[in-house]
Amino acid sequence: MPRMLEVSDEVRAEIGDEEAERLLGGNNAPDVYDCTSCRTPGNSDHMPTSTVLFVGEETAVLAFAHASCIPSQVVPVSEEQLQGAVASIQAGNGPGSVEAEIPLQAELGVTSGLVLIGGEVHPALVVEPLTPIARPGTTGPVDVFLDLLTEQGFQPVTDVEQVPAPLPGWSVLLAMGRLHAVLQPPTAGSAPQAWWQAHQAMQVADEWRAAVNKTGRVVVFAAPVGSIGAQPREDLLREALDRAAAAGRLVGATMPLAGT
Repeated sequence: MPRMLEVSDEVRAEIGDEEAERLLGGNNAPDVYDCTSCRTPGNSDHMPTSTVLFVGEETAVLAFAHASCIPSQVVPVSEEQLQGAVASIQAGNGPGSVEAEIPLQAELGVTSGLVLIGGEVHPALVVEPLTPIARPGTTGPVDVFLDLLTEQGFQPVTDVEQVPAPLPGWSVLLAMGRLHAVLQPPTAGSAPQAWWQAHQAMQVADEWRAAVNKTGRVVVFAAPVGSIGAQPREDLLREALDRAAAAGRLVGATMPLAGT
């Protein structure tokens, strides 16, 4: 039975016409799947479904998503991330997802903006929990959000005029102009992990997308709950970052862009 699949021209170019027609005809495509964007169940028999091809240096993984979440496309990712996804699928975790559960179970607010650092404009994400964060498996003490991040390799930011150091293995997943996740390196034998995953792909400003496509990297700042807040303008966001840095309540890292 034909599936309600969408195969974009760029995906077709990667997998070939023969494989694309097999997918569209109902072969080699699951009827049920976990959406690779929002991670809720989907059914290609009853709802429009996108084919999303994650491509590494040597490996490619075909995943599936609700067409309302993400269009059919090719998403470049690191080979390390794809190897973890392949291991997860072979272990029986099922097709349609290349990400594991978020290890830090917390609701994180994420804001995108352009931040002036050292006289240059940088695309940035600012991460702030909505509640105090306890260490996983415990009820306290709180708030250990910055401690958890420094253990992961984030560096304290005492001066926003300095670009934070790169954080190896981490990346920001942007697809078709929408922000999907901040990815961290997979642990041994696991699938790639989303440290933060958007409930629904987040639209970013055209200026931010143009800046990140130019630099290929994103500056990620993080602060405990109540440190930054919702700022209506980017100059006010910068002022809030400066205050958090001066108070010793800001960490940061620079991450490459995964996707387009």
